[in-house]
Amino acid sequence: MTSIVDKGAPAEVRPASKTARILGVAALALAIGIAAPWLVASKLTLSLTTQAIFDALLATSVGFLVLQNGRVSFGQAAFFGLGGYAFGVLVARQLMAPELAFILALALPTLIAFLLGIVFARITGVAHAMLTLAVGQAFYEVAFRWRELAKGDDGMSFELPERFFGFASRHFQDPAVMVVVAWSILVLALAGLALFVNSRVGQIAAAVRDNEERARFIGHDTTIPPAIVYAISAFLAAIAGLLQATYNGYIAPQMFHWSLSGSALIMAVVGGAQFIVGPAIGAVCFFFLKDFAGRFAEYWPAIVGTVLVAVTLLMPQGMVGLASRAWTGRRSKP
Repeated sequence: MTSIVDKGAPAEVRPASKTARILGVAALALAIGIAAPWLVASKLTLSLTTQAIFDALLATSVGFLVLQNGRVSFGQAAFFGLGGYAFGVLVARQLMAPELAFILALALPTLIAFLLGIVFARITGVAHAMLTLAVGQAFYEVAFRWRELAKGDDGMSFELPERFFGFASRHFQDPAVMVVVAWSILVLALAGLALFVNSRVGQIAAAVRDNEERARFIGHDTTIPPAIVYAISAFLAAIAGLLQATYNGYIAPQMFHWSLSGSALIMAVVGGAQFIVGPAIGAVCFFFLKDFAGRFAEYWPAIVGTVLVAVTLLMPQGMVGLASRAWTGRRSKP
């Protein structure tokens, strides 16, 4: 397995320097997000940005699975929906404290994904994509047909208690507050993923992705690291679903549908699935492109589709890949 540390650089200094850069960029991004409500006066713009960040978290979960495991998943919406449904149903039925429901809504999808990841570790290519699609649609059918759970295809509204994690619950449905919360979570998630990629487990998962037989031959476990990656990706998707359900106070079976997983995959590809931040950037651009096209054209999906085809053909490595090549070319000029 090739080390992520460049040859010729001191092994003790290089990782620390990279970690410092990651944390520095994350701190700057957090500061920008915290200042957003004071820089943007429009509640509508803040609300749209909040929804875009939810999509960015989901797209990041899909992109991370592609980046680390080399696997395409059409069932990521299952964990997105599980996060929202577990929280919404438990709060609506008052089965436990909302704080415990919040924790369970994150732990349950993560555990299920880890167990599924152990099973999926040996499956690659189209078979893996179809298997994840089947698992995701199974959750969708349960939510769609089980009316006693959350009113079936009608969906279910729920109200938060007056206090949630010590704060007034209305703050979690205020776009000026939620945009800061969602942005902060996204930034911390991206920083955490960047650090994970450089960790031992992340490097082993990448080695399994590149050559599973060779990784097994040199003594690495080829099942647990990919399963951990799968669990992390599900955790991110569950956070996105949980935040969306909390912000809207509403859950519906569409949260499980395969089309949501497909949209997240498109966002990841447009942004650049080979980069940690690529899917998030692609998701935000994709969200506002849909909103912009929908305002000015009746057949806006055709416009969005045309743009996506052009982006895919002209920028095979995504928007971040294009920007990276342009930056590299500029620095290489004398």
